Amino acid sequence: MIASRLFTAVPSTVILTAALAVPLAMPVSSAIAQEASAAETAGEVSPHTFTANVTLASEYRYRGLMQTDRRPAIQGGFDYAHSSGLYVGNWNSNISWLSDSNAEVSAPIEMDFYGGFRNSVNVAGADIAYDVGVLEYYYPGDYPSGFTRPYTTEVYASVGYGPVTLKYSHALTNLFGFADSKNSYYVDLSANVPLNVWDLTFNAHVGYQKVRNVVDASYTDWKVGLTKDFGKGLSVAVAYLDTNAARGVYTNTQGRYMGRATAFASITKTF
Repeated sequence: MIASRLFTAVPSTVILTAALAVPLAMPVSSAIAQEASAAETAGEVSPHTFTANVTLASEYRYRGLMQTDRRPAIQGGFDYAHSSGLYVGNWNSNISWLSDSNAEVSAPIEMDFYGGFRNSVNVAGADIAYDVGVLEYYYPGDYPSGFTRPYTTEVYASVGYGPVTLKYSHALTNLFGFADSKNSYYVDLSANVPLNVWDLTFNAHVGYQKVRNVVDASYTDWKVGLTKDFGKGLSVAVAYLDTNAARGVYTNTQGRYMGRATAFASITKTF
């Protein structure tokens, strides 16, 4: 089994701390928080938004492939966004796919760090949303000599109209442990359609992962599902996932096919 980062959520993950300081040695994060608090006290709308999220999932799937060998996943992250459209964030999850591919590897956590800019433009009377950024997948742990590290850096760009979004992600490094796979890419077409009944949203997705210079490693994945919004930042999602990934490439050392079809469920709380 070639080591590879084997869907999300996103997505797919440690609090970022500011290394810079403003006058009087006040941390940037504290300065922003105090600015936001002062704005709220004055009745103004703060340009700064801080959110956190935690998810319990039946398993972790990324781009259709198993990350936790059919076991549950606990996930969470932190995000900062500015009204200008700038944002940074971090997301974390337990994983097992690296040790499942090589018993000498000890890397039980995925940590994602990202930043970018999102906004919208009006084109011929239609609001087109766009998002550009960079994402670093980091896997702290111990690796044997000669092992191709799974750390991956991708740049991405997306455009969206109404409930439909098209996203392109391009690897600037080797892709999730595949040797000589720089410039691999992933294309993701998704739709999240409010059903106007019981606060349900219909979710659909199809993606294509191109893995450069690795025979039979490229594949397509797809998903259909529903998300229920319970209010106060609480939501539950269910989905059906499948891929056409090659068994010869994506079968781990436990003998499990990582791209097999599965039912998926998760519960998320956003603060």
